[in-house]
Amino acid sequence: MESLHFVQIDEFYPMDATQLNSFFWYVNEYYIRGFGLRQEHAQLIDATNLGVPEGLTMADVFPNNIVDLSLRVRQTRTNLERRQKETINRVDEFCSQYERNIHDLGGIGFFLGGIGPDGHIAFNVRGSSVYSVTRLTGTNYETQAAAATDLGGIEISRSRLVITIGLATITNNPTATAIVIAAGDAKAPIVADAVQKNKSPQYPASVLQDLDGGRMYLTKGAASHLIERRLEDFCRKETLTEADIEDVVIPIALEHHTPLTKLTAKDLDADRFGHEMLKKTGVAAAELVEQSRLCLVKKIDRGLSPVTGCVFLHTEPHHDDIMLGYLAHIYHLVRDPSNKHYFANLTSGFTAVSNTFCLTVIQNLEKFVETATFQRLLKEGYFNPKSSANRMEDVFLYLDGVAGNSDEKKSEGEARRMLRNLVEVYHTSDMRVLRLRVKELHEYFVTQYPGAKDPPDIQVLKGTIREWEVELLWAYFGIESSAISALRLGFYKGDVFSEEPEVDRDVIPIYQLIKRVKPNVLSVAFDPEGSGPDTHYKALQAVAEALRMYQKESGDTTIKVWGYRNVWYRFRPSEADLMVPVSLNSLSLLHTAFMNCFGSQSAASFPSYEYDGPFSELAQQIQVGQYDMIKTCLGNDFFQRHAHPRLRSARGMIFLKEMDLQEFYEKVRELKKITEARE
Repeated sequence: MESLHFVQIDEFYPMDATQLNSFFWYVNEYYIRGFGLRQEHAQLIDATNLGVPEGLTMADVFPNNIVDLSLRVRQTRTNLERRQKETINRVDEFCSQYERNIHDLGGIGFFLGGIGPDGHIAFNVRGSSVYSVTRLTGTNYETQAAAATDLGGIEISRSRLVITIGLATITNNPTATAIVIAAGDAKAPIVADAVQKNKSPQYPASVLQDLDGGRMYLTKGAASHLIERRLEDFCRKETLTEADIEDVVIPIALEHHTPLTKLTAKDLDADRFGHEMLKKTGVAAAELVEQSRLCLVKKIDRGLSPVTGCVFLHTEPHHDDIMLGYLAHIYHLVRDPSNKHYFANLTSGFTAVSNTFCLTVIQNLEKFVETATFQRLLKEGYFNPKSSANRMEDVFLYLDGVAGNSDEKKSEGEARRMLRNLVEVYHTSDMRVLRLRVKELHEYFVTQYPGAKDPPDIQVLKGTIREWEVELLWAYFGIESSAISALRLGFYKGDVFSEEPEVDRDVIPIYQLIKRVKPNVLSVAFDPEGSGPDTHYKALQAVAEALRMYQKESGDTTIKVWGYRNVWYRFRPSEADLMVPVSLNSLSLLHTAFMNCFGSQSAASFPSYEYDGPFSELAQQIQVGQYDMIKTCLGNDFFQRHAHPRLRSARGMIFLKEMDLQEFYEKVRELKKITEARE
């Protein structure tokens, strides 16, 4: 390894290289030191003061880290702009020299990278020239959203530029081995574009097609949109299941924008998968189409069927996962008083709470902490974190403010809960100590660089903010905080490389909750690894192991598992067993409740790369899209003239997968096998 030359492929700009979220720090820690490379053979991008005139700092030249690249071509108006233009010019010179240095080494001989949500490699975002070289440039929304977690919020990543090697830099050496790794179904569409489309700036990774040594190493999920790969797998199947047939028939109907009943044998035979299906089954096209139609109708009927006398344990890795997955279904389930509902928040979710939001919460508390009301409540023991009744009083005060459009009540409710959280986290009700803590927290959230790893007490405090938000949400339905368990599983630490779940630390708390609640139905976020946040997959494994332990002890095999997905990944219609219609009223509730309850998420600091806005709007978009898909397959009349009013009023659709325990274990085992094979 000592003989190798290492080239850092990209870096944010501006970026302090001493920060743990800089790529400079990362490659030094994990590549240079980790692999034993020689420092003098490393070509790195230290952006701490890159291009800045001597005697000045980056903050002097670019206040708030805002770099205006239009200064390259326009006239300057102030001394500050002149310094900024000079700095940008120096960075451009650095980039040119960086490119020359790579060429002097003979070009890149081995490239190893991932692929971004828009198909970028390095920071060559969609639209980058195939002839691009090392440069200082901007990014696009998808890249900014993906970088938001590292940089502390999209508010920061929107304005941050990048220095990146170019697409031509990667491909200049014709003998180069260039490997791009992609894992998970969510990467499948962009992988398919890079492989199946002609080389184009719209598909940056498509430049690998020029290299004999260009390769993509893919998980099965990441390869799932590669037509030839899928067709080969399909042809190898000896028999086809109902789901296999749906996976062929439904896409053909959607491609033709026609109901299933109007598909012809010619339509199916003209499709490569349809042709193979007809040949394999030997069944008439009309019969196969009708079979798929009846499957969809059955799934909708199951989604409409009343559920009564059930104990539900709803689990979620993060505090808004259930809401974004199937809130409208809960809206109907809670109307039957014979059903009981319990909720488990598996992690503290602290990484989704920005320092900026925390600062607003602390500033709000500062307005109330010295008031006579708060002093009296503290003496009375009101802020005891173990008091369920007083916790609910916080919630009711806030929701009274929501109902009455009273910002004052909402602010006081939030301040009460925040002070209660401080009492819990710092184990004191001494007002002198609490005042000092508030002051320290104010200073911390002002001075800590965005994206830095928080110390344990701040992690817990941010987690309590998320727990407060979820209590607000379920209070909409009359569910009290005593029915909500904050498990704060220990594998969730916000590290660069997160830990695997452990039995004693992460599985036993779930098992104990299942044992206490004795659910008839348990829900779980059912995202394959690499297709949603890593936390979803790890929480899924922990829940599965807890269920195994409970089943072994109790002998109960009757529990049903509802797998749900939300904004990160979707079920195909063939995968879903329950299709729940969603009215316009329920879609409205989804958004208003999200914005009222999840204050830390309403500004969308850590959004999806698919949508520039709050998750509630993306969830609505997904549910409407799923409804449009099923409406196309079944036809307008099926919905508009149906006997059930919920179906006539439907404007969205929720997809759920219901499994018995054995099927659930088998599905989880399949995912685990893929992981173990990869390792």
